[in-house]
Amino acid sequence: MRAASVPMFPSKTLEHRVPDFDRLVRAYRWMEYLSFGPALMRTRIAFLAKVAGCRDALIFGDGDGRFTARLLGTNPAIRIDAIDASPAMLRALVRRAGRNAPRVHTEAIDARAWHPAKSEPYDLIVSHFFLDCLTTAEIQPLAAKIRAASAPDALWIISEFAVPRSWFGRVVAGPVVTALYFTFGLLTGLRIRSLPDHAGALATAGFRLVARRTSLAGLLTSELWTAG
Repeated sequence: MRAASVPMFPSKTLEHRVPDFDRLVRAYRWMEYLSFGPALMRTRIAFLAKVAGCRDALIFGDGDGRFTARLLGTNPAIRIDAIDASPAMLRALVRRAGRNAPRVHTEAIDARAWHPAKSEPYDLIVSHFFLDCLTTAEIQPLAAKIRAASAPDALWIISEFAVPRSWFGRVVAGPVVTALYFTFGLLTGLRIRSLPDHAGALATAGFRLVARRTSLAGLLTSELWTAG
């Protein structure tokens, strides 16, 4: 579950108010490690080697920017548009980018109000533990806008929590996800309480799933989608 905060327009225009993740910037990394260790980061980078040829990336809600820094470090030609409604998270992302920061353009805006600001298509989209902060109905128009701004062979890396249809899902994963929503609701004001059907929304927008990896018995999932 990821960053969204301080809207650039009245939040009453949205189905849900924008949660405030600014206050979690300093503690975000340690909260992650204390709860899941390195598992979330491993999930983020599961398909990093698959995007070595990408040059124009659109990244939603990368938190303190650890994935962005890895992508910049392994791909010296890529340029990134980083979207996050939390200005504090974006500042942390730029600091972590270090000497590669000139290749990052940030925009502090709620994803539901985002519109592409350039004519060149993106060949990589990234969203890590971000879509679970939206409803299925909110992901659908966002995915359609992203598809319209994407190159024909664009790739989309998605990391998310999941509740597998098994005893583990019922006994462990389901309660864990419920607890995460409750905790982030208290800390940030996030009002979402259940995982969206992001796969259905992406498929409707014209994206196709090409690879999927899971960890922690299916609680974490990393997916690679294509616009082609």
